[in-house]
Amino acid sequence: MTLSKRLSRVAELIPAGARLADIGSDHAYLPAVLASRRAIEHAIAVEVASTPFAAAQRTVRKQGVEQWVSVRQGDGLAGVHASDRLTAISLCGMGGETIRDILQAGKARLNGGERLVMQPNGGEQPLRRWLMEHGYRIVAEQVLREHRFDYEIIVAEPDGPVAYSERELYFGPLLLKERGDAFINKWQRMLGQRQQTLANFGRARQAVPAAKLEQVHLHIHWISELLG
Repeated sequence: MTLSKRLSRVAELIPAGARLADIGSDHAYLPAVLASRRAIEHAIAVEVASTPFAAAQRTVRKQGVEQWVSVRQGDGLAGVHASDRLTAISLCGMGGETIRDILQAGKARLNGGERLVMQPNGGEQPLRRWLMEHGYRIVAEQVLREHRFDYEIIVAEPDGPVAYSERELYFGPLLLKERGDAFINKWQRMLGQRQQTLANFGRARQAVPAAKLEQVHLHIHWISELLG
């Protein structure tokens, strides 16, 4: 089984020998591949919807990794327990706000020692804000492009009080420091999108809320400064 580019990057960020919970696992490709490589001790694939839950069960059976991967039907972190002794949690392919909400709803189930490996589909800023407010330090960030879309991967670990600026929450503190090619290319595209949004506001039949307009102007300013 071959993982997508996104999930391959995520797999590389799961610690060797981890006890992993893959939340919103869909077809359970990530835990199944990691288990087949014997890269993890155990994994729990959690899905709330019946169709992907059944698909995850089929994947695990087909790959012959039932000994290492448990498939559970549950809503977010409600599908895991203290007895699972998790050391890593992956949350991929959802909006950043959805990942944030899953973490918030299930924070009582976090043991305080897990590495969080997240691949949000947008909404990175509110996700980073939650991590900061709950004492998680961002220890790795990546940008990648797949099928004409830009994606970010955020890895965080509990580390006591942390503080990030608004720009760091928007761009990513480590990405902002490194300023790699994929990061710059993403924000060149995003600048065009933000400028188009502003133009659309100008043609809108109804008045755009002042706060929303101000936010877009601010983001265009930040991106323009970033690109120099």
